[in-house]
Amino acid sequence: MNARDPHAIADVQNTEDRRELPIEKVGIRGIRHPITVLQRSGNPLGTIADCGLYVSLPKHLKGTHMSRFVELLNGLDAPLTPAVFEPLVHDMLKRLDAHSGEISMQFPFFVTKSAPVSGVQSVLDYEVGYTARIDSSGHYSFVLKVLVPVTSLCPCSRKISAYGAHNQRSHVTITATSHEGLAVEDLIDLVEQEASCELYGLLKRTDEKFVTERAYDNPKFVEDMVRDIAARLNAEPRVLAYTLEAENFESIHNHSAYALISADKR
Repeated sequence: MNARDPHAIADVQNTEDRRELPIEKVGIRGIRHPITVLQRSGNPLGTIADCGLYVSLPKHLKGTHMSRFVELLNGLDAPLTPAVFEPLVHDMLKRLDAHSGEISMQFPFFVTKSAPVSGVQSVLDYEVGYTARIDSSGHYSFVLKVLVPVTSLCPCSRKISAYGAHNQRSHVTITATSHEGLAVEDLIDLVEQEASCELYGLLKRTDEKFVTERAYDNPKFVEDMVRDIAARLNAEPRVLAYTLEAENFESIHNHSAYALISADKR
């Protein structure tokens, strides 16, 4: 407390800490906040993000100022793009007087899709994440994460069965470091094109027939899916590095099949 002003409020966080232990990440997480992102078309999309904001804390300071993270979120007034995040993280470091920090947001991303035969439209949701970091050397990085639900049909079951084949819903997750210009929908399209079949929010009978037969004509193991998608990511110049995961929630087992491929093209 300021000795010259007996009514001043003490800033405890800004006092000295003598344990000589720096903290790599300190901040807030689990705070939900309305945001606007841009679709590939350039149209704004409103959604709600689960946010985490963190900074480094030097060994001599007792704490950081948690309220300033919330102030930063409340000051957002423009659609969030990879280009917006770099100055946003710099602003956070300046507010908190920190050398490194991270902002992460996970949110549902909605795409309007047309059924393959009837053309009826419906909305399908995808899980998307943005993570922007500035490390202690001042290097900035941005990572885009997309979880795409698809259908996979077992090639072995199709081969050995007199009729039918078991299929399952699969989750394909891409975590990509990319150049500016790679849209969420670009990764969604890439995954859906390499699955046995994509998913739709609404299907008529003619559509259900189509997607069932499409999957049967395009069987894929979990290994097939990660290899085919990885080959596409390797050929995509806007993707610098990635981790690709596929998980099949098996319909004839009480466990999942899983595969992972990662690459750094830099």
